[in-house]
Amino acid sequence: MSEPTEFAPTESASTESASTGTGTGTVRLCSRGEIAPGEARRFDTHGLRVALVRIDDEFFAVGDRCSHEDFSLADGEVWPAECEIECAKHGSTFDLRTGEPCSLPATRAVPVYELVIDGDDISVVVP
Repeated sequence: MSEPTEFAPTESASTESASTGTGTGTVRLCSRGEIAPGEARRFDTHGLRVALVRIDDEFFAVGDRCSHEDFSLADGEVWPAECEIECAKHGSTFDLRTGEPCSLPATRAVPVYELVIDGDDISVVVP
């Protein structure tokens, strides 16, 4: 089970903390090299629970709570060919591009968050 990384807006940017972008509404989560292809990691920031997923050189951010039950999606398996993540609790899968469920028992989408990649830094746009 992955442990969530929590962020406070006044701390410096690192794997353990994040700083807000200057007036941009973004929060740095990590660097590109900190997440391997096929990996998902949970981040908690600004009241959001975000699952950051890497497939090859692409990154996706979705809400980290399965819409069927309150279970971390970052603990599930990443399906690169389908661009989906599977909830480890009951097997629902979610499209990483849209958040839509692709299999039961989930019937509601999870949120999708915009990412900003600047060099090696990956930041999430905080709504």
